[in-house]
Amino acid sequence: MHLEEKTISVEKIYNGKIIDVTREKVMLENKSEAYREVVHHSGGVCILPINSNNEVLFVKQYRYPFKEVLLEIPAGKREEGEDPKECGIRELKEEVGAESKNITCLGKLYPTVAYDTEVIFMYMAQDLSFGEQDLDEDEFLDIVKIPLEKAYKMVINDEIPDAKTQIAILKAWEMLKNKE
Repeated sequence: MHLEEKTISVEKIYNGKIIDVTREKVMLENKSEAYREVVHHSGGVCILPINSNNEVLFVKQYRYPFKEVLLEIPAGKREEGEDPKECGIRELKEEVGAESKNITCLGKLYPTVAYDTEVIFMYMAQDLSFGEQDLDEDEFLDIVKIPLEKAYKMVINDEIPDAKTQIAILKAWEMLKNKE
């Protein structure tokens, strides 16, 4: 049982539209007991769209928890049982009105490992064609195009605080740099 914790009991604290929260009693490897509060989230997808001019299509939107407008790549919550790649394709169309003939998996990330079950799957979309956005009725955003190299430097210079956006840009930059 080294480095593992055994669940003894689970108490549901909150059931919401986006998250559920439990308080769980666990047994530690030294046989003592502790409590863990866990946020349960169905997970999400982010997709890094890169157009034919090697520009990243970002979305700027207000993020209530931080009370500020943030620059991010298109992303969204996965529906129960939804294929991550299909979710990314849907979010690309909804948020920037784009479709892609070339989607590359960039892996997955656990954004908050201490208390949240969320997993974010990351993709890169190239060879884009454009149509109309299909935003949710409560979704308001602007599209911003930034050259990939500049976006990479913005991540390095701490100008983009969103974790999924940072990681997707860094992975894509490294992947595409090695193809040259």
